[in-house]
Amino acid sequence: MATNWAAFAAAEPELAGTVEARFGAFTHHVLATLRKDGSPRTTGLEVRFLDGELWLGMMPGSLKALDLRRDARFALQANPGEGTGMGGGDVRIAGRAVEVRDPREKARYSEEVEPPEPFHLFRAELTEVVRTYVEDDTYLVVQIWQPDRALRTVKRT
Repeated sequence: MATNWAAFAAAEPELAGTVEARFGAFTHHVLATLRKDGSPRTTGLEVRFLDGELWLGMMPGSLKALDLRRDARFALQANPGEGTGMGGGDVRIAGRAVEVRDPREKARYSEEVEPPEPFHLFRAELTEVVRTYVEDDTYLVVQIWQPDRALRTVKRT
């Protein structure tokens, strides 16, 4: 089961706000895709949250775009930033990337983002959102959201 960003944000607005803030703090993040042979590939990526969707834009013919066309599964990790503070914690998103081919939809995205043309555009369907952070200098807290389950929080000492 997968869902879009708007549905996740409606279900868990506080966590969604934290995740958006972590991704908004830096421009470049890390995308993991699957190569043709099934091994992982990690690459840098800029992301956008617009109109209730999480968008992944890529240069034409990029290996990550070709990976996603072949196997839509991905994992996306927010840039942790400098040092060891990690602001609002470590955040990761997993899901499937759906390529947007409709020229009108791509044009709407282009009006907002002004990417170099041409480009690949994918809309994220979320299967998991995870936030990990330290609480009270004592606990490692892991929040796990999946579309078909309530938000789970695990605390470890």
